[in-house]
Amino acid sequence: MKITDVEAIVLRQPALDESIADGSQDDLVVRVHTDAGIVGVGEVDSAPEVVKSVIEAPASHAIASGLRHVLVGQDPLDTEALWDAMYRASIYYGRRGVALHAISGIDIALWDLKGKALGQPVSSLIGPVQRRRIRAYASTLMPDTEAETARKVSALIEQYGFTAVKLGWGPLGRDPDHDVRLARAARRAAGDQVDVLIDAGLGYGADPIPAIRVARELEQLHVFWLEEPFLPDALEAYARLADSVDINVAAGEEDATRWGFQELIDRGHVDVVQPDVTRCGGITEILRIANVARDRGKACVPHAWKSGIVKAASLHVNAVLPEAWFQEYCVAETPLNTGLTRQTFPLKDGFVEIPTAPGLGVELDPDVLERYAVGSKPLPVAA
Repeated sequence: MKITDVEAIVLRQPALDESIADGSQDDLVVRVHTDAGIVGVGEVDSAPEVVKSVIEAPASHAIASGLRHVLVGQDPLDTEALWDAMYRASIYYGRRGVALHAISGIDIALWDLKGKALGQPVSSLIGPVQRRRIRAYASTLMPDTEAETARKVSALIEQYGFTAVKLGWGPLGRDPDHDVRLARAARRAAGDQVDVLIDAGLGYGADPIPAIRVARELEQLHVFWLEEPFLPDALEAYARLADSVDINVAAGEEDATRWGFQELIDRGHVDVVQPDVTRCGGITEILRIANVARDRGKACVPHAWKSGIVKAASLHVNAVLPEAWFQEYCVAETPLNTGLTRQTFPLKDGFVEIPTAPGLGVELDPDVLERYAVGSKPLPVAA
């Protein structure tokens, strides 16, 4: 079996709000085609058109090549070797950022394809499988007011059955006192039996002083973790915060590769790393990142915000991690999050089950794919 094409499909809803941190308004779907008719599906959470150019660019020289050029004609089942080939071919312009985002989406698609070809779910291929379901936390944007925050948290618990809720971005970081008020409103609405997680969305820049002040207040509210208080490269601020407070400090959704996460842990002293499988290097690399975290006594909780594709990929990873705390569960009511895959991943008692069908275990809705495609229409896929 050989790879015949690597397709990069940009999707975007008609009205996009650029002012909010909701990456489920657009998407870059990757499909890897083969001469056997088997197609693997992946996804990238990044700037879609930029990633598309990385995939489709022609070769320039040995370490500066578009990724499609590297893959066509190769054996799709040799996932680790293909990862290494893509990484080497993009060293000149890559090593982090968008090049790793593109590798991530392709790598996810290759694992999906491999599972389909071998008739096994991805979790069995990367196993051993440790669990068949995992506790999910609702992931949503922080409202502006205390009343809105309380209503949102109550609805997520009462209507959907979440036992953990994360609120992030929005107004966080503008006023430390208001940050604490919003967290207090979330805690009151959640009660004592539901975990509350706060994502500051880079709100404190590189200044540890207000972050330490807020973190100490969050400790009194028994908030489970404080996520991404600083810019990704403000590692000294991360270290000062983590060394000053007891609350879990989490970060890493913008980071990539095992080397990047090693630096985040060793210099930033964070307690929880959050690699996103659609950005960090894919399934192949997130497993290596988890090993780095485990060797250093840190937790690895994958970040996941986009559509059913990243939900499925993250679930397969969580299925094999020796210790898995949570599955991030995006609840954005965007058409791509709610409808791109036919699988909806229902909750039961606050848990979500790991897919068991071959590959990722998801099917794309062709109508949704065609409706939101930007530019050329997706290639037809045999049933």
